[in-house]
Order: sequence, then structure tokens, then C-alpha cells
Amino acid sequence: MYRFLLSRQWVILTLVGLVLIPVMIQLGFWQLHRHEHRVAQNELISGNLAARPVPVQKLTAPGRTVPRAETYRPVTATGSYDTRHEVVVRQRTAADGQKIGYHVLTPLVLPDGRAVLVNRGWIPSGDDLTEFPQVPAAPKGRVTVTGRLMPDETTAASGIKDRTGLPPRQVMLIDSGQQAKRLGRPVTGGYLQLTATSPEPSGQGPELLPEPDHSSIGPHMAYAVQWWLFAAGVPVGWVVLVRRELKDRRAAVRDERVGVAA
Repeated sequence: MYRFLLSRQWVILTLVGLVLIPVMIQLGFWQLHRHEHRVAQNELISGNLAARPVPVQKLTAPGRTVPRAETYRPVTATGSYDTRHEVVVRQRTAADGQKIGYHVLTPLVLPDGRAVLVNRGWIPSGDDLTEFPQVPAAPKGRVTVTGRLMPDETTAASGIKDRTGLPPRQVMLIDSGQQAKRLGRPVTGGYLQLTATSPEPSGQGPELLPEPDHSSIGPHMAYAVQWWLFAAGVPVGWVVLVRRELKDRRAAVRDERVGVAA
């Protein structure tokens, strides 16, 4: 009665099921690993944000890459803003994720002559994208800034292409090496996302950037369970189909015998 399982149709169906099961199991583990990576990333960000600020020189230096483990660490720097070499970073969204504008990137010159790039926040783009926008003035004189330490931006990490031929004092990516060439002085690796200034500036500055979202873990765990349920459903579905086929065949044989007897 089970000889139908050797038919071409059932052999193909069985082989497809045998292939799908390990594939779905592997996809489930892939989503599980993404979930674990997201949880670890959130824990790292949360711990770094809660750390006490340290001088920026302790975590980075000219030519140094900011490691992932130090990203978002609060750091401080004391010096004077070099507004002559201030640039804006194109195609950046406001905190609401809706409006497109610029990030204002201003070098802060330290007492030893080195500079730290400070992302002072977001401003709207205005009407003419070919002109340098109206930027709120940076505080004059000696200031101490506190900010979140960030690594240099790259096309690979951000997905943003570093274009040439941009209007003067406009860039696509925050790159300390690129800015060091413009300034003609050593620039510490990475940059600061400004969170506070002392003394506090008298005027309205750019819109400060919010903390990164480190509470959401995403849907990856749910996707993992979903794939594993699919994998478990394949043999169950195969058994259901076999039993249905067997029932139909038995009914056909029974009807055939009744017809012969009549």
C-alpha cells in the first residue's frame, strides 16, 4: 500500500522536504546569532554611555582607529574652536528621522597643537545646497567639551559614498585623516558627538545628536523560532500528506471492490 512513496512525485516531494529541514534550521541559528549580537551590542553601548568621562587623549590619538569597544565612551577635551576650518557633513537626518540637513563639524584645537573633530549637531539644509549654510557660531575662547567618542566614518560601514566635487567646506563622511590634511595639523582619530559645553554657550547652537537606540533587540529571536517551527512543520506536513494519500487509495480500492461485487 505504501509503494506510492516510490513514485517520481513522492520521491521529489520527500527530497525537497529533506533539503528544507536543515536549511530552515540553519536560518534559525543565523537569526539567533543576530539576536545575540544585537544584545551584546546594546550591552556594550549601554555600559559605555554610563561610563565616567575621561580625557580624549586617553582613548585616541592621531592616526589611531577608535576600537568598537570604545565607541560611545564619554570623553572630554579642552581647547579653542577653529571655525575657519569648520565643515558641514551632507545628507544627515534630524532626530525625528524626517528632515534632511547637515552635521556641523568643527575642529577643537588642544593646547598641544593637536585637534579633535567635534560634531556639534544637526542644522537644516536650507534652500541652496551649493552654498555653505548658515551655521550657529561656535563658542569663542577656551572651552571644555564633553561628547561621545565615535570612529571615523567609512563608505563600507555607513553605505555613504565619499564623493568628490562637492561645494567648498562640505563633506560626505567624517574622516579625521582627511581633515588633518585640510588643517595641516595632527587630528586625533575619530570624532566627538557633542553632549555638553563648559562654559555653556550663550546662543542657540546646532541640534545635539540623541543617544543611540540601545533598548530595542529587534525581531531576530522571533524569526529564529519561526524558522525552527517551519523546520518542524515539514515532517509533520509530510506525514499528513502520506496519510491522506493512503486514505484516498484505500477508499479507491474499497469502491473498486464494491463495484466488482455489484
